[in-house]
Amino acid sequence: MSIPKTQKAVIFETNGGPLLYKDIPVPVPKPNEILINVKYSGVCHTDLHAWKGDWPLATKLPLVGGHEGAGIVVAKGSNVTNFEIGDYAGNKWLNGSCMGCEYCQQGAEPNCPDADLSGYTHDGSFQQYATADAVQAAKIPKGTDLAGVAPILCAGVTVYKALKTAELRPGQWVAISGAGGGLGSLAVQYAVAMGLRVLGIDGGDEKAALVKSLGGEAFVDFTKTKDVVAEIQKITNGGPHGVINVSVSPAAISQSCQYVRTLGKVVLVGLPANAVCESPVFEHVVKSIQIRGSYVGNRQDTAEAIDFFTRGLVKSPIKVVGLSELAEVYKLMEKGAIVGRYVLDTSK
Repeated sequence: MSIPKTQKAVIFETNGGPLLYKDIPVPVPKPNEILINVKYSGVCHTDLHAWKGDWPLATKLPLVGGHEGAGIVVAKGSNVTNFEIGDYAGNKWLNGSCMGCEYCQQGAEPNCPDADLSGYTHDGSFQQYATADAVQAAKIPKGTDLAGVAPILCAGVTVYKALKTAELRPGQWVAISGAGGGLGSLAVQYAVAMGLRVLGIDGGDEKAALVKSLGGEAFVDFTKTKDVVAEIQKITNGGPHGVINVSVSPAAISQSCQYVRTLGKVVLVGLPANAVCESPVFEHVVKSIQIRGSYVGNRQDTAEAIDFFTRGLVKSPIKVVGLSELAEVYKLMEKGAIVGRYVLDTSK
């Protein structure tokens, strides 16, 4: 495949600085890397944090963001044996890990202290050609809808792993806090496909309609409900057995510790800057609840999450716009005005 010397990308040189849509060189894959011709890339809240630089982890600068890139392998390094030219592949948040530490050895590669992160410490998918470590790159079956599968590579994998972390059984209640957003809309579908009863929590009629259309059994609108805790416990007859927190509201995260069922599990996923999860110790102990963190997923989680998508059990409610429109997407994201997920077409 002919590979150009330059490509279109969105790059920033300082955190919070101008988002520049410009020509930059096409990267050359290292011996352990593949070069992916990125066709589509999802836009994640993490990308907004990376641009702003408001997390306690420094980004590389200058930086090309993005970590939900779906495309075609056009080149590979000399050591790569698990991908061929023409294969479909994806850039994930976890670009690479050491594979030798105690966490990597037990399949917890995202927790590797030396992890390399796409769109954060490694130039990501907001460009037409991106490199990815062949060990961690996502394998995508040929013929898959690349625009549709892009959000699965982070949002999908993340919520699927969170649901596994909650250790729920079919027929039990799960509350999805932030159910109408990019992660939430996928969490609803994975939960339904896993046989769970889903209660969505979010604000607005549009998000309520989306959650119900995706199989959610109940919806609580926090903008209209006087006592959110009581309403959730009433609907679920005692509280949900698990809560998946994908909202970016610290108050909503702490509130989940109040309405969760006795013996229930609160799973933290969303990462609002400087947030604290508060749980009153007396109730925490007497109800014997558990608070767990869930951080993206490993290679097995990724393969399983993609399989749900290719079998038609989950779909990404997406809106496709050009890569050049990324700054506008960030503005909508900051207002909380995005229903579902925005996907960037790198050709525009």
